[in-house]
Amino acid sequence: MPGPMRSAITGVTMFHPSRVVTNKDLEKLVDTSDEWIRTRTGISERRYVDEGQAASHLAVGAVEQLLRQTDTSPEEVELIVVGTVTPDMLFPATACLIQQQIGAKKAWGFDLSAACSGFVFSLATGDQFIRSGKHKKVIVVGVDIMTSITNFEDRNTCVLFGDGAGAVMLEPVSKTAELGILDTVCHIDGTGAEFLYMPAGGSRRPPTAETVEKKMHFVHQEGKQVFKFAVCEMANVTEEILARNNFLPRDIDLFVAHQANLRIIESCQKRLGLPDEKVVVTIDKYANTTSATIPTCLATAVADGRLTKGKLVLITSFGAGFTWGAALVRWAY
Repeated sequence: MPGPMRSAITGVTMFHPSRVVTNKDLEKLVDTSDEWIRTRTGISERRYVDEGQAASHLAVGAVEQLLRQTDTSPEEVELIVVGTVTPDMLFPATACLIQQQIGAKKAWGFDLSAACSGFVFSLATGDQFIRSGKHKKVIVVGVDIMTSITNFEDRNTCVLFGDGAGAVMLEPVSKTAELGILDTVCHIDGTGAEFLYMPAGGSRRPPTAETVEKKMHFVHQEGKQVFKFAVCEMANVTEEILARNNFLPRDIDLFVAHQANLRIIESCQKRLGLPDEKVVVTIDKYANTTSATIPTCLATAVADGRLTKGKLVLITSFGAGFTWGAALVRWAY
C-alpha cells in the first residue's frame, strides 16, 4: 500500500488571446493616459478576445497545451475544476464544455466562483481530491473574459482588466518526497460584497431592459475600500500560511501574488521583506485576468527559468466576496 500522499503540480500552461490592447489604445476610448494607468496600476497592455471567443475557448487552449506538456491522454483526466466568474453561460458549467472539447470522456467537473481568488480556491479544492486518494489526475483551470463584464465608459475600471486562461495538472506524490502542495488557506468575508460586485444578472436582479440600460451587468468597484482590504488580508494570509508551516519569509524562493495592482503586490513584497528577483510580475503585459493571473505567473516563471524543482513558492490572492487565500508549494518538476 502506498504511504501518505499529497498533490503536486506536474504541469502549468497559460493561454491568452492574440489581440493586444495598449494603454494608448484605451486613450482613444476614455479620458485616460498611458502615464496615469502605468503609475497607478503597473499595466502597460492587456489581451482582449475577439467577438465570439468565450471562456471555454481560452480554457481549452490552455488545457490542450497542458495535456501535451504532461504527456496525458484526455481519457486519463478524472476531474476538471474551473475557477471563473465569466462562464460561457450560467449553465451548463464551463467545465462541461471543456470536458467535451478535449475528449475527457471519463472526467467530471464543475465551475467554482471566487472572483480573483478563483484559482487559489480551485487549487485548494483539487488538492483535496488528490490527498483523499479519490483521483490521480486533476486539472485546475483559471479563466476569465473580463471584457465581457467591463464598462468601457468607466475609466476607473476598464483600464484594469484583460482576458486570459491558465491551467495546472495535479497528481499524487509521496509526502516523503517533500514536494507538492504543502498547504492551502482560504477565507471569505461577505461584508465586502458591496464594494466589488456585478449588480444584475442573477436571481436577485434578473436581466431586464432597465438593468441593461443602467449598465448593471458590468463590474462595480469601490476602489479605495478594495485596495485597503486587499493589501491587509493578502499580507496577513501569507504570514498565516508561513507560520503554520514553520517557514520564514526568507525561506521563500518565489512569491506569486494575484495581479490586480502593482502597488498591492509591492506592498505585500515589502511586508515580507522579499527582493525583486523573488517576485513574479506579469500585470504589465496581461493586466488583471482575474482567475488566470496566478497560473500565468507560474507558467511565466517556469519559462524564464525562475521556477524549478525544489523551489518553495508562496501564492496569494484576493477577490470579490471578499475572498482571499494562499498556497504554499514545493515545486515538483
